[in-house]
Amino acid sequence: MTGRDPHQPPAASETVTGGRALDWLLAIAGGVLLTLMTQANAVLARHTDAFYASWAAHGVGAVVAFALVLLFARRRPAPIPDAGRTPLWFYLGGIPGALVVVLSAVAVNSELALAGTIALMLTGQVVFGTAADHLGLLRTPKRRVTGTDLAVAGCVLAGSVLIVLGGA
Repeated sequence: MTGRDPHQPPAASETVTGGRALDWLLAIAGGVLLTLMTQANAVLARHTDAFYASWAAHGVGAVVAFALVLLFARRRPAPIPDAGRTPLWFYLGGIPGALVVVLSAVAVNSELALAGTIALMLTGQVVFGTAADHLGLLRTPKRRVTGTDLAVAGCVLAGSVLIVLGGA
């Protein structure tokens, strides 16, 4: 443990070798699982429709999440200092989740295919994530957008265009 507040961004000195390697591995694993989920939902949508695929994914996901809660959840969540009450609208995260499943199932079954869909989804995530960090949206810690951030977003966009136009 680094002893820092997990709700604050890491210091510049906290690099991959400074305890962040697990975070990187978890994020990469999440990306792999997101791609696996996207492909599975697209195949299901091809055999049914995108809305049924979304419903099935979220139904199965709810059962798995409930089982994980029963297995791993503590009796009471640890309090977050100075967090106040959680706004009720924070519990509506499943709405964009359902739309992601529907939209990605449609996109994967188009000429974009899986790689193009995932690449463009990543572009949307990087652009929105950068804006959310800059503006402090959804209670993210505010952080100034730098030239490096813009260069990264540009590289992700350029890579996405190459994947889509290159037919990967």
